[in-house]
Amino acid sequence: MSEFTPEAASIPPPFEPHRIFFGPHGLRAGWSLLIALVLFFAFLFAGNSLLHATHLVPPPILDHTPGPLSIFLREVTAFLAIALATWIMSKIERRPISVYGLGGNRKVSYFLIGTALGLIAISGLVLILFQTGLLVIDRRLLFGSEIPRYLLLWIPGFLVIGLFEEYLFRGYLQYTLARGLSGLARYLPRPANPQAVGFWIAAFLVSFGFGAIHGSNPGESPAGLICAGIASLVFCFSLWRTGSLWWAVGLHAGWDYGQSVIFGVADSGALFSHRLLQTHPVGSPLLSGGATGPEGSIYCLIPMILLAVAIHYTQPGTGAENYAARMPAPASSSEATS
Repeated sequence: MSEFTPEAASIPPPFEPHRIFFGPHGLRAGWSLLIALVLFFAFLFAGNSLLHATHLVPPPILDHTPGPLSIFLREVTAFLAIALATWIMSKIERRPISVYGLGGNRKVSYFLIGTALGLIAISGLVLILFQTGLLVIDRRLLFGSEIPRYLLLWIPGFLVIGLFEEYLFRGYLQYTLARGLSGLARYLPRPANPQAVGFWIAAFLVSFGFGAIHGSNPGESPAGLICAGIASLVFCFSLWRTGSLWWAVGLHAGWDYGQSVIFGVADSGALFSHRLLQTHPVGSPLLSGGATGPEGSIYCLIPMILLAVAIHYTQPGTGAENYAARMPAPASSSEATS
């Protein structure tokens, strides 16, 4: 009588403790994000402490209408914090830092196109609100040499705003979330591109967070939060098609610069000093945006849709320019579960 031998398939694989921390693409995404967040907040705290200790900027609670220098110093400190954290993570994970969105060969052209479209889009939205009587221009606030002076002084600050917010949400965070979530593709009922699945699940999570964080801004409204989330998806769409953050950085900077400096409308409830025009909304906040500004108006959906259409038809997203080309190759089922 032969001895019973269980099938090899029924023998569980040996427990490998290192698999808790490392997967087929190196350090697992969850641990990577945890380390990156700790680094970012540590650097941000150190940078802000230095700013306040040297009295270079007033405390935020006292700075109700910040000027060009205050905005630039705060935003460049935040950008340096996320840039340094990203650089350290690229060394830990042995990846080129360019995969997180600020690389590529068309940085200048993407940035300039995005900036132009951002200015055009916010100008169109303001024109709609003005023509429908939902926005009133009260007066001009800058005169003579003040006009070119402050129009130029504000540029560095809004450039860094675009850089910081895009790199924070759609740089390392977007890439690492997409890498970690790409494995969910194998659970779908029909075959799917793991990189696309991971990217778009991450994009919706990032966009939800982007909108939610805007809720801390003064005067923000539910409509404004929704618009911020939709804008974030448009930025993600540009990232997917171009493989670069520079289009979104330009769009973000141009949009914010146009509404805050040129048209003088509220940006998520915030107003800036030394703006060209003084305006005020009229009528239903759902239509005019109210205290939130144009981003709180349902008319904000019009430029967002048009921008998405422009990305679709002008950026084919094929070859090396597609974001998927920068992501790790999909892991096999055995690698993913081992």
